[in-house]
Amino acid sequence: MKVALDISAVTCGDIDFTPFEELGEVVLFNEPSKEELHALAADTDAIIVNKVLIDRDFLAHAPLLRYVGLFATGYNNIDLQACRERGIVVSNVPAYSTNAVTQHVFALLLSLMGKIPEYAASVQQGDWIRSRAFCYFPWPTYEISGKTFGIIGYGSIGRSVARVADAFGSRVIVNTRTKPQDCAYELVSKETIFRTADIVSLHCPLTDQTAKLVNADTLAMMKPTAYLVNAARGGLVDEPALAAALNEGRIAGAGVDTISEEPMKASNPLLGARNCIITPHIAWVPHETRDRLVHTALSNLKAFLAGRPQNTVS
Repeated sequence: MKVALDISAVTCGDIDFTPFEELGEVVLFNEPSKEELHALAADTDAIIVNKVLIDRDFLAHAPLLRYVGLFATGYNNIDLQACRERGIVVSNVPAYSTNAVTQHVFALLLSLMGKIPEYAASVQQGDWIRSRAFCYFPWPTYEISGKTFGIIGYGSIGRSVARVADAFGSRVIVNTRTKPQDCAYELVSKETIFRTADIVSLHCPLTDQTAKLVNADTLAMMKPTAYLVNAARGGLVDEPALAAALNEGRIAGAGVDTISEEPMKASNPLLGARNCIITPHIAWVPHETRDRLVHTALSNLKAFLAGRPQNTVS
């Protein structure tokens, strides 16, 4: 059996792929050209990808392919209908990054509300050395405790963020498409979240219904003291509208880990926007998280070979 692994997005040389070798010949690839990918596909039985497009064109060059795995939860790069027609099993890795993304949400939020980048840079520039007082605080900071924390989307990550926000002492309110049976928090409309929340955190999938959920109209509803955090999908936000709201002081700040087009273009309006912290889609990248991802992808492949596919995508 030949197994091809797309490692470009899951390792910087710190993840061990040797356990896959017990299953047969293993080929590691990293951002191949279309021609190289088609050559690779010709005699491959199973492929595990992160962002590589598995479409009808790829499948036409992969006559032996029986399994497509994902080093990811999302599967929008997979033509599921084409795979179904070929009887190819597709498996993803759900919920592997819940803890890491939750941690990053609060890292962004604490940086915004605690002005940590500003104070750290100030100290490095010698301001504390020159200070006549034991401390100084030109940038105002705020507590998460006592704030209304609005969460849009109540899947695994939304639930985790809600628990941490609750532990901080926030009043948590939630908007979700499907009413959960076990939600401990008040369920409200999106409009209520935008109008009343001090912190709005996005945790919903990107769909036709949620695209540009944050736009000029919803931003106009927000308090001038409110913060936005997006560690979900960049397409949830109308970026020019958010940049305008930040630059005009109509909201207090934004922390984003995803943008509409990645990698970022120099023309992205959020680049250089006031009170905006941008990280390069790294919420999911702690070593433990990626190690968990790869090991679950291996488990998925082993389950398929044993005739008991798991985490299948329909």
